[in-house]
Amino acid sequence: MTSLTITWTLGSHGWALVKVADDHGEADVIASYVTDGPEQFLYAVARLVLGDRETRAELFGEPQVYRWCFQRHGAEVTIRLVVADDDRAPDGAGTLLWSGRHTLAQLARSAVRAFDQIAYELGDEAYAAQWGRPFPRTELEVLRTAMRVHVRATP
Repeated sequence: MTSLTITWTLGSHGWALVKVADDHGEADVIASYVTDGPEQFLYAVARLVLGDRETRAELFGEPQVYRWCFQRHGAEVTIRLVVADDDRAPDGAGTLLWSGRHTLAQLARSAVRAFDQIAYELGDEAYAAQWGRPFPRTELEVLRTAMRVHVRATP
């Protein structure tokens, strides 16, 4: 399996740059605070860890929407990042920006690292002030707990 990195960088008030990268490629998308994109993302990954075979999360770029589509195959997850014209577009619509297949452990660790980094750099209060919504502490801790219980120590 190749390495997987996910980063969330807050920009101007209410906007974030989200980057996903592995040894085969990368994609950058923007996210707006108008919806609960970070919470959806962390919750989707937690659902996979807890056994769901398929889930997704959306980030709004206003007006476009970025969809993270996840399909679990045992200990591996196929990840697709797609952009659609708006949130009313069907799930199959849009343009593929990035895709990869990684272990569930890699995906979960990458998600936790991304938000641990934000918490370390900004803290909950500065995050809330810059993002416009509270830090997704509950969703991050749910994912962290699920990982401890359900994810084997795989690379």
